[in-house]
Amino acid sequence: MKRIGAHVSASGGVENAPLNAREIGATAFALFTKNQRQWNAKPLTEKSISAFRENLEKSDIAPRYVLPHDSYLINLGHPEDEALQKSRDAFLDEMQRCQQLGLSLLNFHPGSHLKRISEEDSLRRVADSINWALEQTSGVTAVIENTAGQGSNLGYRFEHLAAIIDGVEDKSRVGVCIDTCHTFTAGYDLRTAEACSQTFDEFERIVGFNYLRGVHLNDSKPDLGSRVDRHESLGKGKLGWTVFEFIMNDNRFEEIPMVLETVDSSIWADEIRQLYALQKAA
Repeated sequence: MKRIGAHVSASGGVENAPLNAREIGATAFALFTKNQRQWNAKPLTEKSISAFRENLEKSDIAPRYVLPHDSYLINLGHPEDEALQKSRDAFLDEMQRCQQLGLSLLNFHPGSHLKRISEEDSLRRVADSINWALEQTSGVTAVIENTAGQGSNLGYRFEHLAAIIDGVEDKSRVGVCIDTCHTFTAGYDLRTAEACSQTFDEFERIVGFNYLRGVHLNDSKPDLGSRVDRHESLGKGKLGWTVFEFIMNDNRFEEIPMVLETVDSSIWADEIRQLYALQKAA
């Protein structure tokens, strides 16, 4: 079964996120477990944790279909040791929050070399950061999101993802999230069924679908290879509907959280219905 939802609001407390997901007919969802634009946050309360678990059960969404996203401030490939440690500490806090909530995934952008060290050195720092966090947690998988490649960001090539995974000691607790907009603007075509086959075959060859733990379903405002990250509502951007129909009918995308981060939250319920309508009868 395909598990589809959106990155829903956790305003007022993380316990509200499952209810917000249920309202749009989601069978999966993403959330921030803290303010994504601040370094520090109050610890989750026992009351909040308990209510989150209860509401998740009420929403009939299993924990493995929840894909939390970490703070945008975190840079696990930072070239400076002090700033790197600050990011690592924040990432560990995010992993521990997922553990408290009974969730098994944490999605994150790999980071940036800031043009001060090589991509290779920065990628090694990301892998070392993941190892550092995994050693101090249990049950949570670090899910690397591919990026559009803006500025000095890492992760826009499938080879970057493979290099990070190669440096992670516990391969059972590392995975990948594919963002369709990021993939396209990084230079991988997804506009035709043939292009989708070629791009996903390349992903299989370089990274492997055995590491796929989630998908972000986004159309793209910018064009192919622009290296710019700007999402659009489904079917209204440069991608069109083909890639989403391809994914909805490809068994390699079964039973993982697939999450909308499209620009108009008022039509998420409609987009979810449209995605399911793309499935062809077996």
